[in-house]
Amino acid sequence: MKAIQLEKPKHFRTIEIPESPDPGPGEALVRVHTVGICGTDLGGYLGKMPFFSYPRIPGHELGIEVLAVGAGVTNVKPGDRGSVEPYLNCQHCYSCRCGHTNCCESNQTLGVHCDGGLRPRFLVPARKVHTSQKLTFEQLALVETLAIGCHAIYRGQPDPKGHVLVIGAGPIGLSAIEFARLSGARTIVMDMNEGRLAFVREKMRVPDTICLRHDGTELQQLLALTNGQLADVVIDATGSNQSMSQALNYCAFGGRLVYVGITQQEVSFLHAPIMHRRELSILASRNALPPDFTRIIGLIETGEIDTRPWITHRAEFADMIAAFPSWLLPETGVIKAVVNVGE
Repeated sequence: MKAIQLEKPKHFRTIEIPESPDPGPGEALVRVHTVGICGTDLGGYLGKMPFFSYPRIPGHELGIEVLAVGAGVTNVKPGDRGSVEPYLNCQHCYSCRCGHTNCCESNQTLGVHCDGGLRPRFLVPARKVHTSQKLTFEQLALVETLAIGCHAIYRGQPDPKGHVLVIGAGPIGLSAIEFARLSGARTIVMDMNEGRLAFVREKMRVPDTICLRHDGTELQQLLALTNGQLADVVIDATGSNQSMSQALNYCAFGGRLVYVGITQQEVSFLHAPIMHRRELSILASRNALPPDFTRIIGLIETGEIDTRPWITHRAEFADMIAAFPSWLLPETGVIKAVVNVGE
């Protein structure tokens, strides 16, 4: 069968791979219907994603159908539709034993550390499949993106009476916005791209936005929106070391800064005394936890999360390599691109 491989940065190719074997104990053979493209895939393509290894079959945002299951599998059955939790954890290390399966010491994320879903069929641990008979395959492919934002907001622990500032309105930032809004906190979004801010206002029903111009006006706007208090929780979803270095300036006294974007460049605190004066907490957020997937599927099923605005671009499997470079361009207006794998 055919698969799409990222052989090296900026070089995709279509390859032939063997059919997947029958599932063993604890495994499920899945058919991939839809693959979402996210910032990790874009960073891997550009050679800027620190965890990415080559050559690699990308694809970790998956809408799948279960074809067969191995011995001992009881949570899924053939015919089930689902989303795949792509973080393959060992279940034995200290992190896993403490419940931090999202940062397993030998974590293998599908499509990043090991081959992912840009292929028609493959084996996954059945415990990583989260099912829904109501959601479409496109909706199921969005669950993992939403889970990243869900976990980031969980790390920040916003108070419904407080303010959350999300910096960066790309897909991960948008997922954080969904859960900031659901927390009840007043949500404010900052980005350099006016088109993305318009999307946030018009499609996500978040009126408070700030265009980041690096001229000092953004701090004044944030002060005005927060009654002079700044943000209790700041989520930096940019992956920009410059933004990450400046983000603590937007934190209120006792505030929490959560880094969910990733950079390979140095992050420096130019105004480090602010951390002590305001007694700030600086947190990282990595991947997501199994309950996040269950929660998100339920929220989409009940309509509390509207996925309709999310998918702006689509491509068939055979057309993806040609289409992919355009998804890097801000002027194309990409929020989320999905690939229909089919056969």
